[in-house]
Amino acid sequence: MKLVSILPADSYVVINKSLLNDSDRLVLTMLYQPIIGSTALSLYFTLWSDLNKTEIMSNEYTHHHIMNVMGLKLDEIVSARKKLEAVGLLKTLFKIGQVNNYVYELYSPLSAMEFFSNPILASSLLSSIGKKEYQDLINYYRVPKINTNDFEDITVHFSDIYAMSTNNLEDVLTKNIKSKDKLEVIIDDVVDFDYIISSMPKGIISDKAFNGTTRKIINKLAYLYNFDDSTMSNLIKNSINEKGMISDAELKKNCKNYYSFENDNIPKLIYKSKGDIKVETRDTKNIKDKLIECFEKTSPYDFLKSRYGGAKPTTRDVNLIETLLVDQELNPGVVNVLIDYVLRINDKKLNKNFVEAIASQWKLSKIETVFDAMKQAEKEFRKMNQVKEKNKKEEKLPTWYGKDVKKKEMTEDEVKELESMLSEFV
Repeated sequence: MKLVSILPADSYVVINKSLLNDSDRLVLTMLYQPIIGSTALSLYFTLWSDLNKTEIMSNEYTHHHIMNVMGLKLDEIVSARKKLEAVGLLKTLFKIGQVNNYVYELYSPLSAMEFFSNPILASSLLSSIGKKEYQDLINYYRVPKINTNDFEDITVHFSDIYAMSTNNLEDVLTKNIKSKDKLEVIIDDVVDFDYIISSMPKGIISDKAFNGTTRKIINKLAYLYNFDDSTMSNLIKNSINEKGMISDAELKKNCKNYYSFENDNIPKLIYKSKGDIKVETRDTKNIKDKLIECFEKTSPYDFLKSRYGGAKPTTRDVNLIETLLVDQELNPGVVNVLIDYVLRINDKKLNKNFVEAIASQWKLSKIETVFDAMKQAEKEFRKMNQVKEKNKKEEKLPTWYGKDVKKKEMTEDEVKELESMLSEFV
């Protein structure tokens, strides 16, 4: 993903790739909004309103226009835009100039059936709203079954009523008519297809089995359930049909059954990032810089696993991480600092209410970077110790808090502590 600096003066044009109807608006509100949030959905409709009377293309605007219309900061708009891109509702094109230019292509949402058939979107929705509300939505869109076995189909065909003429046939084959385009939810390759293909039994699977569509499904399922190449390979072997092709339906069922057997619960997506992670580029890195980079680049799940000495986090811990990322909307690096801070001051225990109270405070304080989170942790630690000083009970402050970690400012033991922390992630 290319990181692009954006300014209020940068211009944009909206191009319409959709034909939005009332049914689509309902799908956007009921199915997409719980995943992307109200701000992202509002941005979608704001860009839609920028279209001119033809509803094909807008006039040229600056991003200051969106900021005024939505009453948001530019970084909030960029964050909302990326959520629209992630779920396939928007494509963004960029060109550098004296004033940078953007093209925003609006795409239609999936139909309800397409949405619920998409394992990534369906699981994201389930994770966001819970099982009961998810089932209510399924019931809302479910078509009642009507028994028509005793009825006879007497519908006429087009050719029964109309006769065709080949005159002026070229005139009716008009191109560039407005149509309803949809974008896919893109998941980068998470499996090694060379390994998987080489592990398939010879003579049983067709050479055409790993086509583009099937590869996308395999990637999505591996991403959704966090399966490694070996697990995915075995599940694929059990999903080959009599024609030597991979049955998509069978593969989905096998993946779900295997995950449920191993984990006894449904998968919940923990998003990799929330907005931009601000990282400074440094030529030389001292120990503190490396630790900041570690906080920024390690997923909260892996970070917590390392703090547990390699033991897998419990379901309760995973749910807590998900709450911090999804509900509190903290960046993954900030979540890592929070986890490290709480484990150190709370006798290596992640008390849910305690963690969420700190997370809410950090959210209100607009803590967005690892550096800011570390400063805030230091501030809170000192405030807490001021209260404890009366009882002369000093907690051990993590070495990285409040120090410009350089060897000349640290003891040998403090340097070893940081290097030990870093070794857990190498």
